[in-house]
Amino acid sequence: MTASIVGWAHTPFGKFDTETVESLVVRVATEAMADAGIRAADVDEIVLGHFNAGFSPQDFTASLVLQADPALRFKPATRVENACATGSAAVHAGVKSIAAGTAKIVLVVGVEQMTRTPGPEIGKNLLRASYLPEDGETPAGFAGVFGGIAQKYFQKYGDQSDALAMIAAKNHANGVHNPYAQMRKDFGFEFCRSESDKNPFVAGPLKRTDCSLVSDGAAALVLTDSETAKTMGKAVTIKATAHAQDFLPMSKRDILLFEGCTVAWQRALEAASITLDDLSFVETHDCFTVAELIEYEAMGLTPRGQGARAIKEGWVQKDGKLPVNPSGGLKAKGHPIGATGVSMHVLSAMQLLGQAPEGMQIKNAKLAGIFNMGGAAVANYVSVLEPAK
Repeated sequence: MTASIVGWAHTPFGKFDTETVESLVVRVATEAMADAGIRAADVDEIVLGHFNAGFSPQDFTASLVLQADPALRFKPATRVENACATGSAAVHAGVKSIAAGTAKIVLVVGVEQMTRTPGPEIGKNLLRASYLPEDGETPAGFAGVFGGIAQKYFQKYGDQSDALAMIAAKNHANGVHNPYAQMRKDFGFEFCRSESDKNPFVAGPLKRTDCSLVSDGAAALVLTDSETAKTMGKAVTIKATAHAQDFLPMSKRDILLFEGCTVAWQRALEAASITLDDLSFVETHDCFTVAELIEYEAMGLTPRGQGARAIKEGWVQKDGKLPVNPSGGLKAKGHPIGATGVSMHVLSAMQLLGQAPEGMQIKNAKLAGIFNMGGAAVANYVSVLEPAK
């Protein structure tokens, strides 16, 4: 039984001193149900994606969704977590409940509030998504982990600083048109390429413009089965999903391959009976620009070591053969961890129904690919979406 997205909600991403995890959850849950045209009483199951890892003093958070409406009381509600892929883990859990027939309508919410945490603690919290016995003392936290990956990539394939700056510039230019994006400024290639007081090196060859943002925000969507979706006001079908979990220690794998990403893409494309060439656009996990670069290769867009071609030859630009991150990606949109994967599904659904904001809309979008990653290519989730027929 295929699941369809029939309603959604999305806060802007950014720094919100007056919001809490609870207020963000309540807001998007309420708005998503209203957007789908359902009552709280219609919901059969609730899935909350919330990473936390110390960002919020309130941990046990699944029941916060019930605060949106008293009629949600006694509904099954579960919090899921899989590092930076937490949002997609929540969506996929809801899809499985629909497929199993244990729920007809599932409310999926993703949330994170990160900006109230002091800087050093942010780094420590994020580093918990690495293998602590090997990487727990990495300087600069997770930026240090990916800075090390970038250094290894440069050593093997040559200096890719131009390609990384082009990826950053592309995503910032795209983010200008996304009203939900935390940073809506076109910095241009030269700024992203050059070291400066405003764009210093953070870790290895990665500069500030190579790193995603620390963010607050939430997104939610309503899932139902394909038959019920036909009676709803709008519907986007989740044509295929795939999840590939890899070893946590990077020492047990070749980190430049992102093999879990490759496996997840292969499984999802096979399940959808399509190829990469059939996709209209992709939202991919650019936690750092080097991640997007390697993901071009892992998804099969270019051969290994040639990811720079995809950006330098314009393939992944908004008017290219496979636009990547028309939303601005994590780079410009922001990365409130538990919300990121849900956000990717919401913004992709908007694209497929022609409802994306002006300037962000991909013309004649027919098929969307989503890749959301937890850790350094450890938790790998792919979804393929299409408008309901």
